[in-house]
Amino acid sequence: MNSFKPNGEHGSELTGIARFRDQLREQRWDDHRYYHHSIINQSLHFVSACTFLVAYAMLWTNPALAALLAWGVAMTSRQAGHFFFEPKDYDYVNDATHEFKEDIKVGYNLRRKVVLMGLWALSPLLLLAQPSLFGLMQPHTGAEGFLRNVGLMWLVLGIAGIAFRTVQLFFIRDVETGLVWATKIVTDPFHDFKIYRGAPAKLAKSAMAWRPAR
Repeated sequence: MNSFKPNGEHGSELTGIARFRDQLREQRWDDHRYYHHSIINQSLHFVSACTFLVAYAMLWTNPALAALLAWGVAMTSRQAGHFFFEPKDYDYVNDATHEFKEDIKVGYNLRRKVVLMGLWALSPLLLLAQPSLFGLMQPHTGAEGFLRNVGLMWLVLGIAGIAFRTVQLFFIRDVETGLVWATKIVTDPFHDFKIYRGAPAKLAKSAMAWRPAR
């Protein structure tokens, strides 16, 4: 099965920054063509991208709130699009089964996302059981302090999730693939905002077209 590269170049013929950029384009293209067929999923990715960009802007002034936004809104809307709206039957557009796409997924496929999102959902329970998180943070006093500590814990979880898969790719693929993937993840909100900004309007137009006649 061929892996199409949108710029028509072959990574083996490139060196340095050009090869890095070529792999980045390929990973982004494969991610789009394999995992973003649904217009609902694309629209949710636009919402996610907007929220992530706001979180990025807040990261240096209020990291806890930035993480709450990133995980509580951006990640949930993003992954809801994949889990609930993206078709998982045979992909006739790309001539690929869902299982094939899951196997070749560079980053977090659906199986890995279940584990990651499970850790995210259960992590506040750990904070309730261990308010100081084994001495790593100031114990919370009240709901606001609890949410602040949850946000900080989610920030660490996000960084750890990216770092873990990046290092894992160093060993199961190569260092460049891991670095390319990490770059893709960090810059996805900018890219998704650009390519999916028209999706909400298309979704609204489709909804209006299906509205019963009066």
